[in-house]
Amino acid sequence: MDMFKDIKFTANRATLELVDAADLRCGAVIVIGCSTSEIGGRKLGSDSNPELGKAIFDGINEVLSERGIYLAAQCCEHLNRVIIIERAAVRGMEIVNAVPVPKAGGSFAAAAYEAFSDPVAVEEIKADAGMDIGGTLIGMHLKKVAVPVRLSIDKIGEANVIFARTRPKYVGGERAEYDKALG
Repeated sequence: MDMFKDIKFTANRATLELVDAADLRCGAVIVIGCSTSEIGGRKLGSDSNPELGKAIFDGINEVLSERGIYLAAQCCEHLNRVIIIERAAVRGMEIVNAVPVPKAGGSFAAAAYEAFSDPVAVEEIKADAGMDIGGTLIGMHLKKVAVPVRLSIDKIGEANVIFARTRPKYVGGERAEYDKALG
């Protein structure tokens, strides 16, 4: 199997595991931060690779689009970690003007922008789950309360991967009861 097929397969499998572990349903949002430099074994931000960005996007999007889950692609710090997402997912939110490219936004976000039917950029989102591929710091785009998720996959290519799901905040005191199905 060539490197790009292997990367796509691993991203696909990781996404399936996360969707199941986080119990994501149609209409949910998952934020993905991705360093193709790290996947290729290089330093974060040093070697953006459009082919890797597309392979990762294709592997992830295949799972999410089948289930009606929105992919929120986090751009790199050169675009202030703006989110690229389908317009339908962010109706009523303020849209900003940014088009990601491999060296400003990142190859993964650029692949998402190119593939989405009606892509827009927003400054922030509160996603239901997340996948951080290569230390891109997605936490700012997760709902409170983020909970780490351990899956069978912990690397894509050479990049470490960290997963999270979210759950509603527990409110109340010692007499409060909670819905265990919510997390």
